[in-house]
Amino acid sequence: MPWVNQELCTGCGTCAEECPVDAITLTEDDVAQIDDEACIRCGTCHDVCPVEAVRHDSERIPEEVEANLRWVRKLMAHFETDDEKQALVGRMICYFRKQQKVAEQTIERLQSP
Repeated sequence: MPWVNQELCTGCGTCAEECPVDAITLTEDDVAQIDDEACIRCGTCHDVCPVEAVRHDSERIPEEVEANLRWVRKLMAHFETDDEKQALVGRMICYFRKQQKVAEQTIERLQSP
């Protein structure tokens, strides 16, 4: 999913003008914002941004990992004993492995004719 690095965006509006499905708007601060639901992932915004503010989602992997860890730590605060905390860790590992399986199977099916 493309996203806009707000520190790089100059608010020129080129990406919004060129978006074939009008999924990009400018905020009050003149920063481009992509509507994830409306975006068709065509790549046009990447191609036309003169300052390369439209970024690829793989750059956010470290941020998403940290967000997951913060979430688990927040959940951890509800448990007192080490056994309870370890049980939560086990459940969270199952949760993330399930997400991984879903992604793998989706990729598999996308690649099959």
